[in-house]
Amino acid sequence: MTEPGALSPRHTGRSPRAAKARTSGKHADEPTAESAARAVRRRPKNRRAQIAAESAAAFGAHGYHGVSMDDIARRLDISSTALYRHFPSKYALFRAELLRLSGLALRAVELPEDAASRSPRQRLDHVLGAIVAATIANRPTAALARWERRYLEPDDHQEFSDQFAAAIASLRARIGEVRPELDGHDRAARAVSIFAVISSIGDHHATVPAKTLAVLLRSTSWALVDADLTDRHATATAHRSPGRPRPFKHELVLHRAVELFHERGYPNVSVEDIAAAAELSSASAVYRYHRSKSDLLVAAFRRAADRVSAAIRPATAAADTPAAALGTLIELYVSGSFAERALTFVYYAEFRHVEQTDQVTLRHLQQLIVTEWARLVVGARPELSMGEARTLVHAAFSLVVDLGRTFGDDGICPQDTVIQLLETIILGRPLSR
Repeated sequence: MTEPGALSPRHTGRSPRAAKARTSGKHADEPTAESAARAVRRRPKNRRAQIAAESAAAFGAHGYHGVSMDDIARRLDISSTALYRHFPSKYALFRAELLRLSGLALRAVELPEDAASRSPRQRLDHVLGAIVAATIANRPTAALARWERRYLEPDDHQEFSDQFAAAIASLRARIGEVRPELDGHDRAARAVSIFAVISSIGDHHATVPAKTLAVLLRSTSWALVDADLTDRHATATAHRSPGRPRPFKHELVLHRAVELFHERGYPNVSVEDIAAAAELSSASAVYRYHRSKSDLLVAAFRRAADRVSAAIRPATAAADTPAAALGTLIELYVSGSFAERALTFVYYAEFRHVEQTDQVTLRHLQQLIVTEWARLVVGARPELSMGEARTLVHAAFSLVVDLGRTFGDDGICPQDTVIQLLETIILGRPLSR
């Protein structure tokens, strides 16, 4: 805290400077230019908490690799030396924020002391409300837990994962009290879906008042709990046919690059790594097909966006109602995401590494897609605003990634189940077929 012109506690009378100021017609306590220049900056008592908050905001905006200690020091208007006195490294700040988030999730599922006297639905509603409130309060950094946690070191990643697993297990137990007829896999899929839907608000900037957002997330969570998911077996997991022709070289390079970005994270992949994965003779050979590593990322994002946008017009033209059109779009989105899991994940996790000019173009394309879907949502559910509809569309898109990352191909969440979960989020219930 800066206090211009503050007197030293050793002074018991007026200083010569004060006397001079008085004789020149100025008030003794009025700061002069000289005294302002000598202002003493007092260290806040909560400096460590202030540093943690600013670093969390920086990580939330730019990701782990997009922030340096100097960046954080500048945000706080302190020296790097002062910053290092509180935290030894950028990683220490990152670790602290990620473990804080997983700790919040664990505390949110705790029941109050009087929980035993409440009904199962009341207990679950309390937990859902706590998760929603904690996520909205931490919206700027909610995406860190989803996309940046892979940069944690093994022991820290394990601690983080254990805390979230415990939170999901607790939520699964509450769901089981309300829906005892569901098997363990079904409860787990719904618990993961609820956390994914609520935390998806960190992925976008759709504007909805906080109270309205809380109601929307809570009601959507309840829809996921109450939905009757049928075992339709209508969609089989897409696999590449063994007899499929080998892709053209530029396609192979892009495919291998996306796989590496998914496995290691974009900053940890070099052009040499891509060349080796694509069986090229040297890194320079990559540049025959793509101008740069960033260009590969942009090409991947355009592919993901084109896959979704190309389906909108034909689906809308062929459907009798907005709900039917959304049903078709959801099926296509889920099947495409299953066919290219790595691409779907990279689209969410690595966007901030795209060049700024390309980000503008890609964001515009994404906004157009979300808006088209949201218009259909409002057509099917006129009680929702466009902001609420956009929020649900974003939640549905990112849910596919979370379910795939959590369950993989182990059969707990097959395509048909994922389709019904997305229908429940967007339309409030699974579509009948």
